[in-house]
Amino acid sequence: MNARNTRARLLPALLLAVACLGPAALAQTTAYVIAPSAPPPPPVETLPPAPPMINTQPMAWQAGHWSWNGSAWTWQAGHYVPPPQPAAVWEPGHWSQQASGGYEWIDGHWGG
Repeated sequence: MNARNTRARLLPALLLAVACLGPAALAQTTAYVIAPSAPPPPPVETLPPAPPMINTQPMAWQAGHWSWNGSAWTWQAGHYVPPPQPAAVWEPGHWSQQASGGYEWIDGHWGG
């Protein structure tokens, strides 16, 4: 099957997910990542001015975090995102130490 046929088959499912779950269906992905050591301390982030509201909702700040690329730590800068609903609160991801000594990334998610 070529790429065009694959996209054509996946598009209806993607549109259905967005229609049922809202934009959060696209924004939240889960990846299983284990790092061999704790991440470095986070740098100080200076929040830029918030962008304009969307549908009278203020944009939410998602703080930056360290990401493990398989061989080194890389910093993922924070950014503003629109909440999926007015009462939603962003709960940031974090690194959790495992019994094996490694660190597992736990994805952030919307709560509220």
